[in-house]
Amino acid sequence: MGPAAEQRKITRSAATGAHAPEAEDANDTGSRCIMPKHGKKFRSAVAGKDLQRRLSIEEAVAESLSSSYAGFDESVDLALGLGVEPKYSDQMVRGACPLPHGLGKTVRVAVFCKGEKEAEAKAAGADVTGAEELVAKVKEGFLEFDAAIATPDVMALVGQIGRVLGPRGLMPNAKTGTVTFDVAGAVREIKAGRVEFKVDKAGVLHVPLGKVSFGTEKILDNLRALLAEVNRLKPSAAKGAYMKSMALSTTMGPGFKVDPTLIRKFIEGNA
Repeated sequence: MGPAAEQRKITRSAATGAHAPEAEDANDTGSRCIMPKHGKKFRSAVAGKDLQRRLSIEEAVAESLSSSYAGFDESVDLALGLGVEPKYSDQMVRGACPLPHGLGKTVRVAVFCKGEKEAEAKAAGADVTGAEELVAKVKEGFLEFDAAIATPDVMALVGQIGRVLGPRGLMPNAKTGTVTFDVAGAVREIKAGRVEFKVDKAGVLHVPLGKVSFGTEKILDNLRALLAEVNRLKPSAAKGAYMKSMALSTTMGPGFKVDPTLIRKFIEGNA
């Protein structure tokens, strides 16, 4: 599963820790899904914790990390409810952000390009490059990459496999910086840990921030960089409060709600 596709995975419910398919509105990042049963480890992790209380961002990160109980290095995930109507094109929020500490995983990158751009991409660390021959391989079922980049001059070719790449979150897109002639820069950025995001139809962004093993400070650094970029991309057509709700969780752990009035101060470094 590619990074973009993985970013759209279901996140934990902010209220119960249960997976919430989608929030019904931007004020609820996942509190409506109530599961009848939870395992012993989950119940132990939430014992004595008030999952309805709205915390500071620092508190929510610390609580999420301390509530991790799985036998693997869980991801730390963000659910951010935005005051936008994604059904209108002028209110779509989509972009990419280089995270200061990456995501803690190896990313395989394919670059659709020709000539000297192939050499540049390979030198920057691309795992597979090519144009017509690479498109042909994908048509035959080759999908051994997690992210894709393309130069503008080969996008007509890449369009032939749009139905294969699109549903997997692998289609290069100018808005996320993956359609560019600067293939070396794009490869290095993705390899270093750039995260892509796109608001869902309910107005919620689901984005990974790294691993539990990163610790509080690195997760906070990644989160601040991401929130600053999302804030920069606020659509001019969006009215009223922009970042309306927020919750943090680990892959298996409960979700912790954040007081949205504290987000701006956090972005500015005044939390």
